[in-house]
Amino acid sequence: MSSAVDSTQALKLAGEAATAADDLVQRLEQLNAIGASLSAERDINRLLESILVAAKTITRADGGTLYRVTEEQTLRFEIVRTSSLKNYLGGTTGNPVPFYPIQLHRDGKPNHNMIAAHAALSGQTINVQDAYTAEGFDFTGTRAFDAKTGYRSQSFLTVPMKNHENEIIGVLQLINSIHPKSGEIQAFSASDERLAESLASQAAIALTNRMLINQLEELFESFINLMNTAIDEKSPYTGGHCQRVPTLTMMLAEAVNETKAGPLKNFTMTDKDRYELKIAGLLHDCGKVTTPVHVVDKATKLETIYDRIHLLDTRFEVLKRDAEIELLSKKLQAAEAGRPDRSGELETVYRERIRRFEEDRSFLRAANIGGEAMRDADIEMVKRIAEYRWTDVAGHEASFLTADELKNLTIRAGTLTQEERQIINHHIVATIKMLEALPWPRHLKNVAEYAGGHHERMDGKGYPKGLVREQMSVQARVMGIADIFEALTAKDRPYKKGKTLSESLEILGKFSLNGHIDPDLFDIFVRRKVYLRYAEMFLDKEQIDNVDDSKIPGYAPLVHQS
Repeated sequence: MSSAVDSTQALKLAGEAATAADDLVQRLEQLNAIGASLSAERDINRLLESILVAAKTITRADGGTLYRVTEEQTLRFEIVRTSSLKNYLGGTTGNPVPFYPIQLHRDGKPNHNMIAAHAALSGQTINVQDAYTAEGFDFTGTRAFDAKTGYRSQSFLTVPMKNHENEIIGVLQLINSIHPKSGEIQAFSASDERLAESLASQAAIALTNRMLINQLEELFESFINLMNTAIDEKSPYTGGHCQRVPTLTMMLAEAVNETKAGPLKNFTMTDKDRYELKIAGLLHDCGKVTTPVHVVDKATKLETIYDRIHLLDTRFEVLKRDAEIELLSKKLQAAEAGRPDRSGELETVYRERIRRFEEDRSFLRAANIGGEAMRDADIEMVKRIAEYRWTDVAGHEASFLTADELKNLTIRAGTLTQEERQIINHHIVATIKMLEALPWPRHLKNVAEYAGGHHERMDGKGYPKGLVREQMSVQARVMGIADIFEALTAKDRPYKKGKTLSESLEILGKFSLNGHIDPDLFDIFVRRKVYLRYAEMFLDKEQIDNVDDSKIPGYAPLVHQS
Protein backbone atom coordinates (compact mmCIF):
# COMPACT_ATOMS: atom_id res chain seq x y z
CA MET A 1 0.00 0.00 0.00
CA SER A 2 2.81 2.31 0.91
CA SER A 3 4.64 1.64 -2.36
CA ALA A 4 1.45 2.35 -4.33
CA VAL A 5 1.03 5.69 -2.54
CA ASP A 6 4.66 6.49 -3.16
CA SER A 7 4.25 5.66 -6.85
CA THR A 8 1.17 7.86 -7.11
CA GLN A 9 2.97 10.66 -5.33
CA ALA A 10 5.98 10.25 -7.62
CA LEU A 11 3.77 10.34 -10.70
CA LYS A 12 2.06 13.45 -9.40
CA LEU A 13 5.37 15.17 -8.73
CA ALA A 14 6.66 14.08 -12.12
CA GLY A 15 3.54 15.46 -13.77
CA GLU A 16 3.87 18.74 -11.92
CA ALA A 17 7.54 18.93 -12.89
CA ALA A 18 6.66 18.25 -16.53
CA THR A 19 3.94 20.87 -16.43
CA ALA A 20 6.34 23.36 -14.86
CA ALA A 21 8.94 22.55 -17.49
CA ASP A 22 6.42 22.97 -20.30
CA ASP A 23 5.30 26.23 -18.75
CA LEU A 24 8.87 27.48 -18.54
CA VAL A 25 9.57 26.47 -22.14
CA GLN A 26 6.42 28.28 -23.25
CA ARG A 27 7.45 31.40 -21.37
CA LEU A 28 10.97 31.23 -22.81
CA GLU A 29 9.46 31.08 -26.28
CA GLN A 30 7.38 34.12 -25.36
CA LEU A 31 10.54 35.86 -24.19
CA ASN A 32 12.29 35.19 -27.50
CA ALA A 33 9.33 36.46 -29.49
CA ILE A 34 9.11 39.52 -27.27
CA GLY A 35 12.80 40.29 -27.79
CA ALA A 36 12.36 40.27 -31.56
CA SER A 37 9.29 42.51 -31.42
CA LEU A 38 11.03 44.99 -29.11
CA SER A 39 13.89 45.41 -31.57
CA ALA A 40 11.45 46.23 -34.37
CA GLU A 41 9.47 48.91 -32.48
CA ARG A 42 10.29 52.49 -33.54
CA ASP A 43 8.00 54.49 -31.26
CA ILE A 44 9.42 55.06 -27.77
CA ASN A 45 6.04 55.14 -26.01
CA ARG A 46 4.86 51.94 -27.69
CA LEU A 47 8.22 50.35 -26.92
CA LEU A 48 7.92 51.18 -23.22
CA GLU A 49 4.38 49.82 -23.14
CA SER A 50 5.47 46.63 -24.91
CA ILE A 51 8.24 46.12 -22.35
CA LEU A 52 5.90 46.40 -19.39
CA VAL A 53 3.10 44.34 -20.96
CA ALA A 54 5.61 41.63 -21.88
CA ALA A 55 7.04 41.56 -18.35
CA LYS A 56 3.55 41.27 -16.87
CA THR A 57 2.70 38.48 -19.26
CA ILE A 58 5.71 36.22 -18.68
CA THR A 59 5.58 36.67 -14.88
CA ARG A 60 1.74 36.64 -14.70
CA ALA A 61 1.83 39.93 -12.80
CA ASP A 62 -1.41 41.82 -12.24
CA GLY A 63 0.29 45.20 -12.06
CA GLY A 64 3.50 46.87 -13.02
CA THR A 65 5.39 50.12 -13.40
CA LEU A 66 8.21 51.08 -15.72
CA TYR A 67 10.52 53.86 -14.52
CA ARG A 68 13.24 55.64 -16.48
CA VAL A 69 16.34 57.21 -14.97
CA THR A 70 16.45 60.94 -15.73
CA GLU A 71 19.41 63.30 -16.05
CA GLU A 72 18.25 64.83 -12.75
CA GLN A 73 18.92 61.48 -11.04
CA THR A 74 15.30 60.59 -10.47
CA LEU A 75 13.10 57.67 -11.47
CA ARG A 76 10.31 59.02 -13.66
CA PHE A 77 7.07 57.04 -13.92
CA GLU A 78 6.66 56.22 -17.61
CA ILE A 79 4.02 53.47 -17.71
CA VAL A 80 1.68 52.19 -14.97
CA ARG A 81 -0.61 49.19 -15.55
CA THR A 82 -2.91 47.37 -13.12
CA SER A 83 -5.13 44.89 -14.95
CA SER A 84 -7.62 44.12 -12.18
CA LEU A 85 -8.22 47.84 -11.57
CA LYS A 86 -8.25 48.62 -15.29
CA ASN A 87 -5.78 51.35 -14.40
CA TYR A 88 -3.71 52.34 -17.45
CA LEU A 89 -1.50 55.41 -17.25
CA GLY A 90 1.27 56.87 -19.42
CA GLY A 91 2.52 55.82 -22.82
CA THR A 92 0.01 55.95 -25.67
CA THR A 93 -3.03 56.08 -23.37
CA GLY A 94 -3.03 59.85 -23.20
CA ASN A 95 -3.50 59.60 -19.43
CA PRO A 96 -0.52 61.19 -17.67
CA VAL A 97 1.00 59.49 -14.64
CA PRO A 98 0.17 61.77 -11.68
CA PHE A 99 2.97 60.55 -9.39
CA TYR A 100 6.07 62.54 -8.51
CA PRO A 101 9.43 61.11 -9.61
CA ILE A 102 11.36 59.05 -7.07
CA GLN A 103 14.57 60.75 -5.92
CA LEU A 104 17.64 58.54 -6.20
CA HIS A 105 19.40 60.71 -3.63
CA ARG A 106 18.07 62.64 -0.65
CA ASP A 107 20.13 65.20 1.19
CA GLY A 108 23.16 64.03 -0.75
CA LYS A 109 22.72 60.41 0.34
CA PRO A 110 21.60 57.38 -1.73
CA ASN A 111 17.89 56.70 -1.30
CA HIS A 112 17.93 53.01 -0.44
CA ASN A 113 14.63 53.21 1.45
CA MET A 114 12.57 53.15 -1.74
CA ILE A 115 12.69 49.74 -3.37
CA ALA A 116 12.78 51.06 -6.96
CA ALA A 117 15.55 53.55 -6.09
CA HIS A 118 17.52 50.79 -4.33
CA ALA A 119 17.30 48.57 -7.43
CA ALA A 120 18.54 51.45 -9.62
CA LEU A 121 21.38 52.33 -7.26
CA SER A 122 22.52 48.78 -6.48
CA GLY A 123 21.81 47.17 -9.85
CA GLN A 124 20.24 44.25 -7.98
CA THR A 125 16.88 42.53 -8.40
CA ILE A 126 14.67 42.65 -5.30
CA ASN A 127 11.96 40.03 -4.77
CA VAL A 128 9.52 40.83 -1.96
CA GLN A 129 6.89 38.25 -1.01
CA ASP A 130 4.64 40.64 0.95
CA ALA A 131 5.07 44.39 1.08
CA TYR A 132 3.08 44.58 4.33
CA THR A 133 5.46 42.36 6.25
CA ALA A 134 8.76 43.08 4.52
CA GLU A 135 11.35 45.12 6.31
CA GLY A 136 14.02 47.47 5.04
CA PHE A 137 11.94 49.39 2.48
CA ASP A 138 9.42 52.21 2.69
CA PHE A 139 6.07 51.09 1.25
CA THR A 140 4.13 54.10 2.58
CA GLY A 141 3.14 55.20 -0.92
CA THR A 142 2.03 51.68 -1.82
CA ARG A 143 -0.18 51.44 1.25
CA ALA A 144 -1.69 54.83 0.56
CA PHE A 145 -2.52 53.68 -2.98
CA ASP A 146 -4.10 50.50 -1.60
CA ALA A 147 -6.13 52.45 0.94
CA LYS A 148 -7.44 54.75 -1.79
CA THR A 149 -8.28 52.06 -4.36
CA GLY A 150 -9.06 49.01 -2.22
CA TYR A 151 -6.20 47.16 -3.90
CA ARG A 152 -3.85 44.80 -2.05
CA SER A 153 -0.25 45.19 -3.20
CA GLN A 154 1.47 42.07 -1.97
CA SER A 155 4.32 40.51 -3.97
CA PHE A 156 6.88 42.77 -5.67
CA LEU A 157 9.57 41.95 -8.22
CA THR A 158 11.79 44.98 -8.93
CA VAL A 159 14.36 44.58 -11.70
CA PRO A 160 16.96 47.15 -12.82
CA MET A 161 17.29 47.70 -16.57
CA LYS A 162 20.94 47.65 -17.62
CA ASN A 163 22.06 48.51 -21.11
CA HIS A 164 25.03 47.04 -23.02
CA GLU A 165 27.40 49.39 -21.18
CA ASN A 166 26.09 48.15 -17.83
CA GLU A 167 24.40 51.48 -17.12
CA ILE A 168 21.09 51.52 -15.27
CA ILE A 169 18.61 53.31 -17.54
CA GLY A 170 15.39 52.26 -15.84
CA VAL A 171 13.59 49.99 -13.43
CA LEU A 172 10.89 47.41 -14.10
CA GLN A 173 8.61 46.76 -11.15
CA LEU A 174 6.00 43.97 -11.18
CA ILE A 175 3.27 43.55 -8.59
CA ASN A 176 1.19 40.56 -7.52
CA SER A 177 2.04 37.39 -9.42
CA ILE A 178 -1.21 35.52 -10.10
CA HIS A 179 -1.35 31.71 -9.87
CA PRO A 180 -2.46 30.45 -13.32
CA LYS A 181 -5.04 28.02 -11.91
CA SER A 182 -6.26 29.29 -8.54
CA GLY A 183 -6.03 32.99 -9.37
CA GLU A 184 -4.52 33.63 -5.97
CA ILE A 185 -1.71 36.11 -5.40
CA GLN A 186 1.62 34.39 -4.95
CA ALA A 187 5.27 35.32 -4.61
CA PHE A 188 7.33 35.73 -7.76
CA SER A 189 9.35 32.54 -8.31
CA ALA A 190 13.04 32.18 -9.08
CA SER A 191 12.16 31.47 -12.73
CA ASP A 192 10.09 34.67 -12.77
CA GLU A 193 13.18 36.54 -11.61
CA ARG A 194 15.38 35.07 -14.31
CA LEU A 195 12.82 35.67 -17.03
CA ALA A 196 12.21 39.23 -15.88
CA GLU A 197 15.94 39.93 -15.69
CA SER A 198 16.46 38.54 -19.17
CA LEU A 199 13.59 40.63 -20.52
CA ALA A 200 14.84 43.72 -18.69
CA SER A 201 18.26 43.26 -20.27
CA GLN A 202 16.83 42.86 -23.77
CA ALA A 203 14.45 45.76 -23.19
CA ALA A 204 17.23 48.03 -21.94
CA ILE A 205 19.29 47.34 -25.06
CA ALA A 206 16.29 47.82 -27.35
CA LEU A 207 15.38 51.06 -25.57
CA THR A 208 18.97 52.35 -25.66
CA ASN A 209 19.26 51.51 -29.35
CA ARG A 210 15.96 53.19 -30.17
CA MET A 211 16.91 56.29 -28.18
CA LEU A 212 20.28 56.40 -29.94
CA ILE A 213 18.63 56.00 -33.35
CA ASN A 214 16.11 58.70 -32.48
CA GLN A 215 18.92 61.02 -31.38
CA LEU A 216 20.84 60.35 -34.59
CA GLU A 217 17.69 60.94 -36.67
CA GLU A 218 17.02 64.13 -34.73
CA LEU A 219 20.60 65.26 -35.31
CA PHE A 220 20.33 64.37 -39.02
CA GLU A 221 17.06 66.31 -39.38
CA SER A 222 18.57 69.23 -37.48
CA PHE A 223 21.42 69.35 -40.01
CA ILE A 224 18.88 69.27 -42.84
CA ASN A 225 16.85 72.07 -41.23
CA LEU A 226 20.06 74.02 -40.69
CA MET A 227 20.83 73.76 -44.40
CA ASN A 228 17.26 74.66 -45.36
CA THR A 229 17.38 77.67 -43.07
CA ALA A 230 20.59 78.76 -44.79
CA ILE A 231 18.95 78.34 -48.21
CA ASP A 232 15.81 80.20 -47.16
CA GLU A 233 17.83 82.92 -45.43
CA LYS A 234 20.00 83.20 -48.53
CA SER A 235 17.06 84.89 -50.20
CA PRO A 236 14.30 86.85 -48.47
CA TYR A 237 12.07 85.92 -51.40
CA THR A 238 12.06 82.18 -50.82
CA GLY A 239 12.05 82.15 -47.03
CA GLY A 240 10.04 79.18 -45.75
CA HIS A 241 9.81 77.35 -49.10
CA CYS A 242 12.03 74.51 -47.89
CA GLN A 243 9.77 74.12 -44.84
CA ARG A 244 6.36 74.49 -46.49
CA VAL A 245 6.86 72.06 -49.38
CA PRO A 246 7.62 69.05 -47.09
CA THR A 247 4.54 69.84 -45.02
CA LEU A 248 2.25 69.96 -48.06
CA THR A 249 3.93 66.86 -49.51
CA MET A 250 3.11 64.85 -46.40
CA MET A 251 -0.46 66.19 -46.27
CA LEU A 252 -1.16 65.07 -49.85
CA ALA A 253 0.64 61.74 -49.38
CA GLU A 254 -1.48 60.98 -46.31
CA ALA A 255 -4.63 61.85 -48.27
CA VAL A 256 -3.57 59.40 -50.99
CA ASN A 257 -2.79 56.77 -48.35
CA GLU A 258 -6.30 57.14 -46.95
CA THR A 259 -7.95 56.86 -50.39
CA LYS A 260 -9.67 53.50 -50.80
CA ALA A 261 -11.11 53.96 -54.29
CA GLY A 262 -9.86 55.05 -57.68
CA PRO A 263 -6.56 54.52 -59.51
CA LEU A 264 -4.45 55.13 -56.38
CA LYS A 265 -6.42 52.94 -53.98
CA ASN A 266 -3.50 50.50 -53.60
CA PHE A 267 -1.01 53.14 -52.50
CA THR A 268 -0.05 52.64 -48.85
CA MET A 269 2.66 54.01 -46.57
CA THR A 270 4.32 52.47 -43.54
CA ASP A 271 5.99 54.59 -40.87
CA LYS A 272 9.30 53.95 -42.63
CA ASP A 273 7.81 55.12 -45.92
CA ARG A 274 6.57 58.29 -44.23
CA TYR A 275 9.97 59.03 -42.76
CA GLU A 276 11.67 58.47 -46.11
CA LEU A 277 9.28 60.87 -47.86
CA LYS A 278 9.65 63.41 -45.07
CA ILE A 279 13.44 63.42 -45.48
CA ALA A 280 13.10 63.69 -49.26
CA GLY A 281 10.76 66.64 -48.83
CA LEU A 282 13.17 68.40 -46.52
CA LEU A 283 16.01 67.88 -48.99
CA HIS A 284 14.10 68.55 -52.24
CA ASP A 285 15.88 71.87 -52.88
CA CYS A 286 19.23 71.27 -51.19
CA GLY A 287 20.94 71.97 -54.51
CA LYS A 288 19.91 75.63 -54.23
CA VAL A 289 22.91 76.09 -51.99
CA THR A 290 24.86 76.24 -55.26
CA THR A 291 22.59 78.84 -56.92
CA PRO A 292 24.04 82.40 -57.03
CA VAL A 293 22.16 84.83 -54.83
CA HIS A 294 21.84 87.50 -57.53
CA VAL A 295 19.90 85.02 -59.70
CA VAL A 296 17.66 83.75 -56.90
CA ASP A 297 16.95 87.32 -55.80
CA LYS A 298 16.48 88.79 -59.28
CA ALA A 299 13.37 90.84 -58.63
CA THR A 300 13.58 92.91 -61.83
CA LYS A 301 14.98 92.29 -65.30
CA LEU A 302 17.91 94.66 -64.81
CA GLU A 303 18.82 93.53 -61.33
CA THR A 304 22.21 91.98 -60.68
CA ILE A 305 23.85 93.12 -57.45
CA TYR A 306 21.57 96.17 -57.71
CA ASP A 307 18.77 97.28 -60.05
CA ARG A 308 20.38 98.94 -63.08
CA ILE A 309 17.18 100.81 -63.95
CA HIS A 310 18.72 103.80 -62.14
CA LEU A 311 21.51 103.88 -64.71
CA LEU A 312 18.88 104.32 -67.39
CA ASP A 313 17.33 107.15 -65.37
CA THR A 314 20.69 108.88 -65.44
CA ARG A 315 21.00 108.39 -69.19
CA PHE A 316 17.55 109.85 -69.75
CA GLU A 317 18.60 112.88 -67.73
CA VAL A 318 21.69 113.16 -69.97
CA LEU A 319 19.44 113.00 -73.07
CA LYS A 320 17.18 115.68 -71.60
CA ARG A 321 20.20 117.82 -70.75
CA ASP A 322 21.57 117.39 -74.26
CA ALA A 323 18.15 118.29 -75.71
CA GLU A 324 18.07 121.43 -73.61
CA ILE A 325 21.61 122.38 -74.67
CA GLU A 326 20.63 121.76 -78.29
CA LEU A 327 17.52 123.95 -77.83
CA LEU A 328 19.52 126.82 -76.37
CA SER A 329 22.20 126.48 -79.03
CA LYS A 330 19.66 126.60 -81.89
CA LYS A 331 17.89 129.55 -80.30
CA LEU A 332 21.20 131.42 -80.19
CA GLN A 333 21.92 130.52 -83.80
CA ALA A 334 18.44 131.66 -84.85
CA ALA A 335 18.88 134.97 -83.02
CA GLU A 336 22.28 135.54 -84.62
CA ALA A 337 20.75 134.78 -88.04
CA GLY A 338 17.98 137.30 -87.41
CA ARG A 339 15.33 134.60 -87.00
CA PRO A 340 14.00 135.05 -83.47
CA ASP A 341 10.61 133.90 -84.75
CA ARG A 342 11.89 130.27 -84.80
CA SER A 343 12.05 130.20 -81.00
CA GLY A 344 8.47 128.91 -80.61
CA GLU A 345 9.00 126.16 -83.16
CA LEU A 346 12.20 125.06 -81.43
CA GLU A 347 10.43 125.04 -78.02
CA THR A 348 7.70 122.78 -79.46
CA VAL A 349 10.22 120.30 -80.81
CA TYR A 350 12.10 120.32 -77.49
CA ARG A 351 8.97 119.70 -75.41
CA GLU A 352 7.97 116.82 -77.70
CA ARG A 353 11.39 115.21 -77.23
CA ILE A 354 11.19 115.62 -73.44
CA ARG A 355 7.70 114.11 -73.43
CA ARG A 356 8.90 111.13 -75.46
CA PHE A 357 11.88 110.63 -73.15
CA GLU A 358 9.57 110.61 -70.10
CA GLU A 359 7.19 108.15 -71.76
CA ASP A 360 10.06 105.92 -72.78
CA ARG A 361 11.50 106.00 -69.27
CA SER A 362 8.11 105.06 -67.77
CA PHE A 363 7.78 102.26 -70.31
CA LEU A 364 11.20 100.81 -69.47
CA ARG A 365 10.46 101.04 -65.76
CA ALA A 366 7.26 99.03 -66.29
CA ALA A 367 9.00 96.52 -68.57
CA ASN A 368 11.75 96.08 -65.98
CA ILE A 369 9.28 94.79 -63.38
CA GLY A 370 8.38 91.77 -65.50
CA GLY A 371 4.90 91.47 -64.07
CA GLU A 372 3.17 90.96 -67.43
CA ALA A 373 4.25 89.15 -70.58
CA MET A 374 5.89 91.30 -73.24
CA ARG A 375 4.09 91.61 -76.57
CA ASP A 376 5.89 91.86 -79.89
CA ALA A 377 5.09 95.58 -79.98
CA ASP A 378 6.63 96.01 -76.52
CA ILE A 379 9.84 94.31 -77.60
CA GLU A 380 10.04 96.55 -80.70
CA MET A 381 9.55 99.55 -78.41
CA VAL A 382 12.56 98.51 -76.31
CA LYS A 383 14.63 98.05 -79.44
CA ARG A 384 13.65 101.54 -80.66
CA ILE A 385 14.71 103.11 -77.37
CA ALA A 386 17.98 101.17 -77.53
CA GLU A 387 18.86 103.09 -80.72
CA TYR A 388 19.11 106.39 -78.83
CA ARG A 389 22.65 107.72 -78.64
CA TRP A 390 24.11 109.34 -75.56
CA THR A 391 27.50 110.62 -74.46
CA ASP A 392 28.98 108.86 -71.44
CA VAL A 393 31.19 110.41 -68.74
CA ALA A 394 34.29 109.69 -70.80
CA GLY A 395 32.88 111.69 -73.68
CA HIS A 396 32.25 108.65 -75.85
CA GLU A 397 29.03 108.30 -77.80
CA ALA A 398 27.31 104.99 -77.10
CA SER A 399 24.04 103.15 -77.64
CA PHE A 400 21.46 104.00 -75.02
CA LEU A 401 21.16 100.32 -73.97
CA THR A 402 24.02 97.87 -73.75
CA ALA A 403 23.60 94.46 -75.36
CA ASP A 404 23.04 92.89 -71.93
CA GLU A 405 20.45 95.50 -70.95
CA LEU A 406 18.63 95.02 -74.24
CA LYS A 407 18.65 91.24 -73.75
CA ASN A 408 17.20 91.52 -70.24
CA LEU A 409 14.58 94.17 -71.02
CA THR A 410 13.21 92.06 -73.88
CA ILE A 411 12.59 89.00 -71.66
CA ARG A 412 9.06 88.00 -72.63
CA ALA A 413 7.90 86.73 -69.23
CA GLY A 414 9.30 87.05 -65.73
CA THR A 415 12.68 88.53 -64.91
CA LEU A 416 15.10 85.76 -65.88
CA THR A 417 17.02 85.28 -69.09
CA GLN A 418 17.26 81.80 -70.61
CA GLU A 419 20.76 81.42 -69.18
CA GLU A 420 19.57 82.46 -65.73
CA ARG A 421 16.67 80.02 -65.92
CA GLN A 422 19.16 77.29 -66.68
CA ILE A 423 21.14 78.34 -63.61
CA ILE A 424 17.98 78.16 -61.50
CA ASN A 425 17.01 74.83 -63.05
CA HIS A 426 20.49 73.46 -62.36
CA HIS A 427 19.61 73.34 -58.66
CA ILE A 428 17.70 70.10 -59.21
CA VAL A 429 20.71 68.56 -60.98
CA ALA A 430 22.85 69.63 -58.03
CA THR A 431 20.23 68.22 -55.64
CA ILE A 432 20.29 64.81 -57.32
CA LYS A 433 24.08 64.80 -57.51
CA MET A 434 24.40 65.67 -53.82
CA LEU A 435 21.80 63.16 -52.65
CA GLU A 436 23.06 60.29 -54.82
CA ALA A 437 26.54 60.81 -53.34
CA LEU A 438 25.29 60.04 -49.82
CA PRO A 439 25.48 56.47 -48.39
CA TRP A 440 21.76 56.13 -47.66
CA PRO A 441 20.62 53.23 -45.47
CA ARG A 442 18.13 50.82 -47.03
CA HIS A 443 15.06 52.50 -45.55
CA LEU A 444 16.07 55.82 -47.14
CA LYS A 445 17.29 54.52 -50.52
CA ASN A 446 14.55 56.36 -52.47
CA VAL A 447 15.26 59.85 -51.10
CA ALA A 448 17.19 60.98 -54.18
CA GLU A 449 14.48 59.74 -56.57
CA TYR A 450 11.64 61.37 -54.63
CA ALA A 451 13.46 64.69 -54.18
CA GLY A 452 14.95 64.74 -57.67
CA GLY A 453 11.66 64.25 -59.50
CA HIS A 454 9.64 67.27 -58.40
CA HIS A 455 10.39 69.22 -61.62
CA GLU A 456 9.55 66.37 -63.98
CA ARG A 457 6.27 66.37 -65.92
CA MET A 458 3.84 63.57 -66.67
CA ASP A 459 4.32 64.10 -70.42
CA GLY A 460 8.13 63.92 -70.31
CA LYS A 461 8.69 67.64 -70.91
CA GLY A 462 10.07 68.33 -67.43
CA TYR A 463 13.64 68.37 -66.22
CA PRO A 464 16.32 67.26 -65.58
CA LYS A 465 15.72 63.73 -66.91
CA GLY A 466 12.57 64.19 -69.00
CA LEU A 467 10.78 61.35 -67.21
CA VAL A 468 7.18 60.41 -67.98
CA ARG A 469 4.54 59.51 -65.44
CA GLU A 470 5.15 55.75 -65.60
CA GLN A 471 8.83 56.26 -64.77
CA MET A 472 8.09 58.22 -61.60
CA SER A 473 7.05 57.09 -58.14
CA VAL A 474 3.80 58.36 -56.62
CA GLN A 475 5.90 60.15 -54.00
CA ALA A 476 7.85 62.14 -56.60
CA ARG A 477 4.60 63.09 -58.35
CA VAL A 478 3.12 64.18 -55.02
CA MET A 479 6.11 66.41 -54.36
CA GLY A 480 5.75 67.97 -57.80
CA ILE A 481 2.23 69.17 -57.00
CA ALA A 482 3.31 70.40 -53.56
CA ASP A 483 6.20 72.39 -55.03
CA ILE A 484 4.01 74.09 -57.66
CA PHE A 485 1.13 74.90 -55.29
CA GLU A 486 3.50 76.36 -52.71
CA ALA A 487 5.11 78.55 -55.38
CA LEU A 488 1.72 79.75 -56.67
CA THR A 489 0.43 80.72 -53.24
CA ALA A 490 3.71 81.99 -51.77
CA LYS A 491 3.50 85.66 -50.87
CA ASP A 492 7.25 86.24 -50.58
CA ARG A 493 8.26 86.13 -54.26
CA PRO A 494 9.87 89.28 -55.76
CA TYR A 495 8.05 89.05 -59.09
CA LYS A 496 4.47 88.39 -57.97
CA LYS A 497 2.05 88.40 -55.07
CA GLY A 498 0.63 85.19 -53.62
CA LYS A 499 -2.34 83.91 -55.62
CA THR A 500 -5.68 83.01 -54.10
CA LEU A 501 -6.87 79.42 -53.72
CA SER A 502 -9.24 79.66 -56.69
CA GLU A 503 -6.53 81.18 -58.91
CA SER A 504 -3.99 78.55 -57.88
CA LEU A 505 -6.41 75.65 -58.37
CA GLU A 506 -7.36 76.94 -61.81
CA ILE A 507 -3.70 76.93 -62.84
CA LEU A 508 -3.10 73.49 -61.31
CA GLY A 509 -6.22 72.21 -63.06
CA LYS A 510 -4.87 73.35 -66.42
CA PHE A 511 -1.57 71.68 -65.54
CA SER A 512 -3.41 68.41 -64.90
CA LEU A 513 -4.99 68.66 -68.35
CA ASN A 514 -1.83 69.51 -70.28
CA GLY A 515 0.34 66.72 -68.87
CA HIS A 516 2.27 68.79 -66.34
CA ILE A 517 1.01 67.15 -63.12
CA ASP A 518 -0.65 63.83 -62.24
CA PRO A 519 -4.44 64.21 -62.75
CA ASP A 520 -5.23 61.40 -60.29
CA LEU A 521 -3.24 63.09 -57.55
CA PHE A 522 -4.80 66.45 -58.43
CA ASP A 523 -8.24 64.86 -58.05
CA ILE A 524 -7.35 63.74 -54.49
CA PHE A 525 -5.75 67.13 -53.76
CA VAL A 526 -9.07 68.84 -54.51
CA ARG A 527 -11.52 66.16 -53.38
CA ARG A 528 -9.90 65.76 -49.97
CA LYS A 529 -9.45 69.54 -49.68
CA VAL A 530 -5.75 69.22 -48.97
CA TYR A 531 -5.35 72.73 -50.38
CA LEU A 532 -7.66 74.16 -47.73
CA ARG A 533 -5.89 72.55 -44.80
CA TYR A 534 -2.60 73.86 -46.12
CA ALA A 535 -4.09 77.33 -46.65
CA GLU A 536 -5.34 77.51 -43.08
CA MET A 537 -1.77 76.87 -41.92
CA PHE A 538 0.21 79.15 -44.23
CA LEU A 539 -1.86 81.58 -46.32
CA ASP A 540 -3.15 85.06 -45.53
CA LYS A 541 -6.89 85.39 -45.02
CA GLU A 542 -7.37 87.38 -48.22
CA GLN A 543 -5.88 84.46 -50.21
CA ILE A 544 -8.43 81.98 -48.84
CA ASP A 545 -11.39 82.71 -51.10
CA ASN A 546 -14.39 80.54 -51.87
CA VAL A 547 -13.56 77.70 -54.25
CA ASP A 548 -16.20 76.46 -56.69
CA ASP A 549 -15.18 72.88 -57.45
CA SER A 550 -17.28 72.80 -60.60
CA LYS A 551 -15.17 75.55 -62.17
CA ILE A 552 -11.77 73.91 -61.58
CA PRO A 553 -10.35 72.67 -64.92
CA GLY A 554 -9.75 68.96 -65.05
CA TYR A 555 -11.77 68.21 -61.92
CA ALA A 556 -15.17 66.51 -61.80
CA PRO A 557 -17.03 66.90 -58.47
CA LEU A 558 -18.94 63.87 -57.26
CA VAL A 559 -22.66 63.98 -58.02
CA HIS A 560 -24.73 62.94 -55.01
CA GLN A 561 -27.80 61.03 -56.05
CA SER A 562 -30.88 61.07 -53.87
